[in-house]
Amino acid sequence: MNIQAFGRRACNCTALISVWVIAFICTLGSTLANAQAVNYPTHAIRLVVPFTPGGSSDILSRAIGQKLSEAWGQPVVIENVPGAAGAIGAEKVARANADGYTLLMGHIGTLAVNPSLYPNLPYDPVKNFTPVALVARVPNVLVVHPSVAARNVKELVALAKAKPGRLNYGSGGNGSAANLATEYFKLQTGTSMVHIPYRGTAPAVADLLAGQIQVVFSGAPAVLAQVKAGQLRALAISSPTRLEALPDLPTVAESGYKDFEADQWYGVVAPAGTPPEIVSKLNAQINLALASPELKNRLNSEGAIATPDTAAAFGKLIAREIVRWRPVIQSGRVKAD
Repeated sequence: MNIQAFGRRACNCTALISVWVIAFICTLGSTLANAQAVNYPTHAIRLVVPFTPGGSSDILSRAIGQKLSEAWGQPVVIENVPGAAGAIGAEKVARANADGYTLLMGHIGTLAVNPSLYPNLPYDPVKNFTPVALVARVPNVLVVHPSVAARNVKELVALAKAKPGRLNYGSGGNGSAANLATEYFKLQTGTSMVHIPYRGTAPAVADLLAGQIQVVFSGAPAVLAQVKAGQLRALAISSPTRLEALPDLPTVAESGYKDFEADQWYGVVAPAGTPPEIVSKLNAQINLALASPELKNRLNSEGAIATPDTAAAFGKLIAREIVRWRPVIQSGRVKAD
């Protein structure tokens, strides 16, 4: 055998060995990943809430965390990381290991609104996260002070058009869910109302009760008691379907504005690259928890609606909502506080 032939054979053998080694490594990696998914979780899961304790994100996280812990026998630790409209907590999760042990309770603000509200957002909701499960929707209720001469949406629109800029609406601050819901309402109805931002929903509702402002588009829990007591007049609800707690209240869509929807929504996401087997396992268990009568009733008492769905559907919702809220923010000249 000449030297050149021997060299070629040696090269071929080396190449073949390399292929075998690569194939072995890939197989081993796949086997380890599958084993990791089958055994998941083997220790505590951290669920980051990017807001202070006591809010809807925190309440939902603790309810879901308790159910996961009961099912899997592993603690789910709720970690509140507030600041920058949820951006600090979201960035922390985006940079965490993609192993299923660090999750984020995202919501419409952190995942769909912030990209248009903050030019230098330290995370990308689509690129930096893997959708896991949609958890709940919280409908917004359109309420007015009893002195307002409108008993339904059409009458409010007519009043606002007859007196452009004369009606004031309140919200929990610039860029808040109430601010965006009302700006979306203005955009869809062609009306003009003046925004009065407050430092939270409670003071906005207090001034509405006092007649200092005329309109608020708020999450149902903040105004439900006052509506039932007759202190505020509810005109419509932002969700596609009616609210169980106010069954006679029509939706905005039923009131003449087809496809109007401006609910707040919440869902769990993981760092990008989290193994699909783990995402699937999390999604299945969260959906199972949301289907339980106990959790459904607990969410209903908080004014929330359980919304189990696939991870893929949740991802499509996030992408769709980013696009939907961008023109609302731009047309309303919404700025972050």
